Amino acid sequence: MSDKIKVLVVDDSFLFRSYMMKELSVFDDIEVVGVAMDAEEARVKITELKPDVVTLDIEMPGMNGIDFLKTYLNEYRLPFIVVTSKPEYAFDAMSAGAIDFVNKSSMRTSDDGKNFIRKLVNRIRVAKSAKIRTLSEKSGLNPVVSRPVGISENNSGRIIALGASTGGTEALIEVVKRLPANSPPVVIVQHMPANFTKMYAARMNSCCPMNVKEAEDGDRLVNGQAIIAAGEFHLTLEKDARGYYVKSRRGEKVSGHCPSVDVLFESVARNAGKDAIGAILTGMGSDGAEGLLKMRNAGAYTIGQDEESCVVYGMPGVAYKIGAVMKQLPLNGIAEEILSKV
Repeated sequence: MSDKIKVLVVDDSFLFRSYMMKELSVFDDIEVVGVAMDAEEARVKITELKPDVVTLDIEMPGMNGIDFLKTYLNEYRLPFIVVTSKPEYAFDAMSAGAIDFVNKSSMRTSDDGKNFIRKLVNRIRVAKSAKIRTLSEKSGLNPVVSRPVGISENNSGRIIALGASTGGTEALIEVVKRLPANSPPVVIVQHMPANFTKMYAARMNSCCPMNVKEAEDGDRLVNGQAIIAAGEFHLTLEKDARGYYVKSRRGEKVSGHCPSVDVLFESVARNAGKDAIGAILTGMGSDGAEGLLKMRNAGAYTIGQDEESCVVYGMPGVAYKIGAVMKQLPLNGIAEEILSKV
């Protein structure tokens, strides 16, 4: 029996399907078992070919990819990776149950194409063992609690730092929407491409009591505001006589990423120390684990998402193993734990 990851490619473009078949077949651990041009053909091929992972286009004739997920995810319980150039579609698909997405909007050169395939292959490998959360399972999470927090308007108090990767776009919303409008400021790194983070921040802002924005260099931290690292920019917490602010700067990848959770968490450890609360959520790899350990060693309170509620128990798993996590909790208990410490 082959131990290759069996992939079904769903896309309405013949040229793109052919490109995906050719490029993915280069990798020894991946086998493209079939292609489909629309949702109906995808439904048939999934039943016949039993793929491990499906790459899914959104804009297709007939049923689009988002409606396909809403209709069939519960039946198939397969990891779907959305391949799209439009952030709004990516986030809608993640809400519908896709585990990750890859941006195909910048494939103008051969190097762009190689970078796209590299990212897609990494996501396929992670997706093979990812947990699938259906819409009905997501709706079973605890209800949102927006109790006021007894804090002053002084922005030099508590700081909340969150980091996530695969599965994190939905996990972060589940945490932040449970924080009240007067919560201490929140700084966030979610591994995400450039041009996607601004729309993600707007999406989070629309469903959370706090104000949420994409980071801009020099933003001051105030109660009731969450700041998300911009794609391809490292986010760091800084402090001066007026209180906390952030730097948003381009830089080399750290722990394989830009923005990097380690970069954020290390700056929080350095500048907020015991006044910080850190939580590391679902995600592949180990980014953020060492940074969370530095936060704990500096006196911060640290939380890790537990394995059962993670889409991928990578980052929080490593953090737990190295002793960075003081308390491990399911996703729907993290906000309450944060609020108990402010």
